[in-house]
Amino acid sequence: MEYTKTFNKLKNIFNSEMEEIIIPESNIKIHNIGFRSDFPVDRFINKSDTLISENISFSYPVFTPENIKSDKVILLLHGLNERSWVKYLVWAYWLAEFTGSYVILFPISFHINRSPASWKDPRIMIPYMKKRNSSLGDINMSSFANLALSNRLTESPLRFFNSGYQTVTDITKLLLIIRNGQHPVIPESDKINIFAYSIGAFLAEIIIMGNPENLFSGSKLFIFCGGSVFSNMQGSSKLIMDSRAFDKVYGYYLNEFEKNLTGINTVADFLRTSPIGMAFRSMIDLGRFKTFREDILKKLRNQIHSITLKKDTVIPSAGVISTLNIVKSRMTAEVWDFPYNYSHENPFPVFNTPFCNDVDRCFENVFSEAKSFFT
Repeated sequence: MEYTKTFNKLKNIFNSEMEEIIIPESNIKIHNIGFRSDFPVDRFINKSDTLISENISFSYPVFTPENIKSDKVILLLHGLNERSWVKYLVWAYWLAEFTGSYVILFPISFHINRSPASWKDPRIMIPYMKKRNSSLGDINMSSFANLALSNRLTESPLRFFNSGYQTVTDITKLLLIIRNGQHPVIPESDKINIFAYSIGAFLAEIIIMGNPENLFSGSKLFIFCGGSVFSNMQGSSKLIMDSRAFDKVYGYYLNEFEKNLTGINTVADFLRTSPIGMAFRSMIDLGRFKTFREDILKKLRNQIHSITLKKDTVIPSAGVISTLNIVKSRMTAEVWDFPYNYSHENPFPVFNTPFCNDVDRCFENVFSEAKSFFT
C-alpha cells in the first residue's frame, strides 16, 4: 500500500459528520459512532471543564474490515494535543486492511473533536498567545497550536491525570459494550488489542497494567514512539505544549503529586487504592513504585512491543528502553531510524518529492511489524 497516496485520499474524503464513509477502490468503510461519557461530574478536578459539552458527547471513527464478521478489534490511541484525525486515518486504514480487524480511533478527553473548535483556530488563539507571552515572560515553543493545552495545564497540572482518568472510564464503557454484543457496528468480541502512539502509549500502558473489568487480560499492546515513564519525556513542542506548561506539569508530578495524596477525597482514594491509580503513579518516574511496575511489566513482556525512533526528542528512545527492557531474555523496545527528516510529532511526513518512497517504505515496515505482533 502506498502511504502517501492513501494519506491524501483519506484526508480528502474524511468527514466526522457523516455516519458512513465509502472509501473508493476499497472494501474498508468508516463509520462515525456517537458516544456519551458517563464520567462522574464530581471527578472533574476543574468544575469549569464540566461545561465543555464537546468532551461529553462526541463521535469516534470505526474502520470496518472487509470481513464484517471478524471478531478482532484494535483500539488506536493518539498523541497529546491532537486536534484532528487526519494523521491517523491511514494508520487505521492499514491496520483494518492487513489485520482484518475493526479499528477504533477513540479520542482522549479534551482532544480531537472532544474540544471546542476555537482551540485550533489561529484567528482566535493568536491574540491569547501574545497575551500569555506578555504576562508570563520568557516562554519557549509558544504557538497558537499548543496554546489551549498550555494554558489549561499551567492553570492546573492535575488536568493531565484527570483527562486520562476520564478516558480510561470511557474506554472501559466502550469495550464492555463490544464485549456484551451491544455495539452498532462491531460484533461481540473480547479480542481487543491496542496500537498506541506517544502519550497514547503512556495511557495504554496504564490501562493494560490496571486491566479494568479484565478487558485486557489477553490483549497485545504495540507502541510506536512511546513507552517511557513520564519523567523521561520532554513534552515541550510547538505542537504539544510550551516550555512554561511543561515545566509546571513536570515539576508538579515529580515533586508535589505524591504529597497531595494524603487527603480524603474520591480522586486521592482512587489513586491510592485502584489498580489504574497505582499504575499511573508507578509510571511517573523509574524510581517510583519500581517493584510494583516492573513486576507487572515482566508478566506482560510477551504482550507489549515498542518501536521507538533514534531522533525522537519528545519521548527519547533511552527512556523507553529503561522502562520496558527489564527482562534480558526479551527486548520489548527496539530503536529504529528513518532515512529522511522526521520528528516525533510527524514520523511520516507527506512529501511531493522522491522522498515519499522512503516514507512509504518506512511506514510499511513499522505497520508490518505491528501486524506480525498482533497475529
